[in-house]
Amino acid sequence: MRLPTPLQSGRLIRRYRRFLADVELDSGETVTAHTPNTGSMMQCAVPGHRVLLSPSTNPQRKLAWTLELMEVNGHWVDTHTHRANRVVEEGLRQGWLEGLQGYAVRPEYPFGASRIDFLLEKEEEKVLLEVKNVTLCCQGDVACFPDAVTVRGQKHLRELAVARAQGYRAVIFFLVQRGEALAFTPADAIDPTYGALLREVVSQGVEIYACRTEVTPETVQVAKRLPVCLGPFSTERNTS
Repeated sequence: MRLPTPLQSGRLIRRYRRFLADVELDSGETVTAHTPNTGSMMQCAVPGHRVLLSPSTNPQRKLAWTLELMEVNGHWVDTHTHRANRVVEEGLRQGWLEGLQGYAVRPEYPFGASRIDFLLEKEEEKVLLEVKNVTLCCQGDVACFPDAVTVRGQKHLRELAVARAQGYRAVIFFLVQRGEALAFTPADAIDPTYGALLREVVSQGVEIYACRTEVTPETVQVAKRLPVCLGPFSTERNTS
């Protein structure tokens, strides 16, 4: 999907109060930008990192800028959590995601005590799919989630397990925004409960998709499915 244009380049000064970031633009001006990400943004929100901001034309907004992309290890990272679902939805509707093609797509489907990101329907088959935005690498080229303890994420896994038991096909979809990532694993050191629960629901039939994006200053799109490691790290991973 296309990003807002034109984007303005700068350097991160600091990120604070979860939703605020001070940025020095290339012009030398210092501005405060809205940061649409509730996670820790570990490895991304580092002072001095290059960032791209979009300006707002809405005079009612308190902040005139939105943080869109951050550069980490020479790759642009899309930290805009609210955009992740739209990127995945585009991939679903365009048929880019192997194994998830040919479905009618319905966003924000109420199920149990949650709203699952997508209901996919094809003939008699129903798929519940929940998206998680991944911006952290736990070890070199291994992306991981979450970057902070997520009780909400744990609840979503439980809901997917219930859906699977009720006859749905259930999918947890990790949208990996790190361009160097060659594999995905749960971030056990950050949220061991989430990691254990992920393994448990997979044993009950919930499927895992981990797909890396291709991020440029103009577009973000799903590019490649990654292998998932639920056991100890292996030095031999499929990089094809």
